[in-house]
Amino acid sequence: MDRDNGPRVRVPEQRAPQQETADTDLRFAVLGPVRAWRGGEPLPSGSPQQRALLTALLLRDGRTATAAELIDAIWGEEPPSQALAAVRTYASRLRKILDPDTLISNAGGYAMRTRPDALDLTAAQELAADAEKARAGGDRSRARTLINEALALWDGEPLASVPGPYAENQRTRLEEWRLQLTENRLELDLELGCHAEAVSELTALTAAHPLRERLRELLMIALYRSGRQAEALAVYADTRRLLADELGVDPRPELSQLQQRILQADEELAHPADEAVPAPAVVRPAQLPATVPDFTGRASFVRELGNRLATAEGSVMAVSALAGIGGVGKTTLAVHVAHQARPHFPDGQLYVDLQGAGA
Repeated sequence: MDRDNGPRVRVPEQRAPQQETADTDLRFAVLGPVRAWRGGEPLPSGSPQQRALLTALLLRDGRTATAAELIDAIWGEEPPSQALAAVRTYASRLRKILDPDTLISNAGGYAMRTRPDALDLTAAQELAADAEKARAGGDRSRARTLINEALALWDGEPLASVPGPYAENQRTRLEEWRLQLTENRLELDLELGCHAEAVSELTALTAAHPLRERLRELLMIALYRSGRQAEALAVYADTRRLLADELGVDPRPELSQLQQRILQADEELAHPADEAVPAPAVVRPAQLPATVPDFTGRASFVRELGNRLATAEGSVMAVSALAGIGGVGKTTLAVHVAHQARPHFPDGQLYVDLQGAGA
């Protein structure tokens, strides 16, 4: 058979080649309604309880679930009298839909045998792990792209309309993880300078999750970097009032420290991590008067002075003085030599008129 379809899960040796090929076409989704496809064709997932069974098996990463565990997952503490028979019926129906070797019986329980990349949740987890590696390596832009790809796999509420306590617990877990991924991506948005674009999304998220302080912290930063300092401080005041009224607690220290930095107009806070604060311009003086374009003569003096200036190293400063009667050309010679020595003094050149010809 063709082995170019990536890594495969070890399966029972009695699996027929044609069934293994069919299995490679199976895909499942749990980050929304629980669904299954073979190739591009959707497969019927059955009654709500049958979808609950499929969910419990898909989220076990190939591990076997006992009949008792499945009964508890679907019905909780009040299962029907024929719960075991119902589980067997649901499993039999799923086996016919998915292929006999995809859902197997094992030690009185059941397990799913699928490719690692057949489930949308697994794909999202791999993208999130790659995003963490990219961020740790300093590639914030790629990390944000990978998190956005992971979030794009969600199709509404995870495990939508699947009954049972197990599905409810997993739904809560997946929603929390989705929110954490969103927070991570918004942090990257702010680090990459996209604060203005993040304000509207953060405003909606804080309204939906009013007690989530990390979202409010990100909103304060986004507002402050957008030039909306008063609104950023208003978010803190609202957070403090809400936490006191609802929980009787103060904001966490990080939020209080952020408020103080905004009050102090912290310049460092105003700039994203990837946005360098412009360095002060370096002033390089260039004060030499123009040299004489047709300077001639004095070759030995030009050579000697030039060598002295060019060979000074480290903290030693070469100092040369020219003496002679007025009008002999001392200034002209000094300026000419200084122009020739400019490449050796890239930080600048100074000129001071000592008024030697005056009183």
